[in-house]
Amino acid sequence: MDLRHARTFVTVAELGTVSKAALRLRIAQPALSRQLIDLEHELGLRLFDRVGRRLLLTGAGEQLLSGCRVLLNSASAVMEQAQMLRDGDTGVLKIAGSPQHIESVLSLFLHRYAERYPKVEVKISEGTGSDILTLLERGEIHLGQNLLHAIKLDERHYGSLPLGAVEILAVCHPSMPLGQRRTIEVAHLADVPLLLMDNGFGFRRAFDAASRLAGLKPTIAFESRTPHTLLALAEAGHGVAIVPSQLQCHRYQLRILGLTYRGRPLREPLTISWDKRRPLPRFATDYCQMLAAYMREIFPISQPTEPMLPAPRPKARVRAGD
Repeated sequence: MDLRHARTFVTVAELGTVSKAALRLRIAQPALSRQLIDLEHELGLRLFDRVGRRLLLTGAGEQLLSGCRVLLNSASAVMEQAQMLRDGDTGVLKIAGSPQHIESVLSLFLHRYAERYPKVEVKISEGTGSDILTLLERGEIHLGQNLLHAIKLDERHYGSLPLGAVEILAVCHPSMPLGQRRTIEVAHLADVPLLLMDNGFGFRRAFDAASRLAGLKPTIAFESRTPHTLLALAEAGHGVAIVPSQLQCHRYQLRILGLTYRGRPLREPLTISWDKRRPLPRFATDYCQMLAAYMREIFPISQPTEPMLPAPRPKARVRAGD
């Protein structure tokens, strides 16, 4: 099978139209259509049904799609291996992580990594757990940062390295009456308006699981895919934001409390993962080790604040003669 035809087939299947696929692959639409026809003739199968302007996979096309992706990933792996043998510590490293990981960790770590591997170009993609797993499965990235329990990795195919643990925090305006301790039980948020990330984020699903165990039915005031939106709303007094300790909170006037369930902190292990079927260059394996060491230095990013104790009452003055 011509790899160009396989790449065309996969791209059309993902984008749904010839015009979009032609733009991505940078070839003329007639040429792309001919490649599809040639592939169907070669295989003796109809791969697409045309519905309006869209191309929908036939049953045969759906079954062949995963095999073509494996073929393209294998070809890409061979090319990368050849580049490693040819260039040594030169190449492209494709990674993906959550918005808070990119902001609080990678923004500074990449300078340290560049000192060790100045000839490696690092390309970053942003995503949540399911997004990152999809990128790994498609071979579009080498490494994906994620919470360990946010996605289910097949250990036969994927390897991972622990990077530490992320604690789940409750942050609010300092005036909100949530007690005087540095922590708060999940069950005690029953009557509080909550500001939550959407359920594409692993730590949100961990919070939801703890809420169910505690019998909490959250009062959700707002959901977002942007962590700092929640911090801004919490600072303005609109509720309590549930965020990971990996998020930088120091730019906001907030009180930070650690979330607990039956006295135990809510925390999730953080890992970086890769596809074991795809050979990693040395600069990628070193990236993992360097990142783990760096995160041991800087974690946790945000910690619970010390509660403000009420000011002591002034002592009554004793007048002379009393």
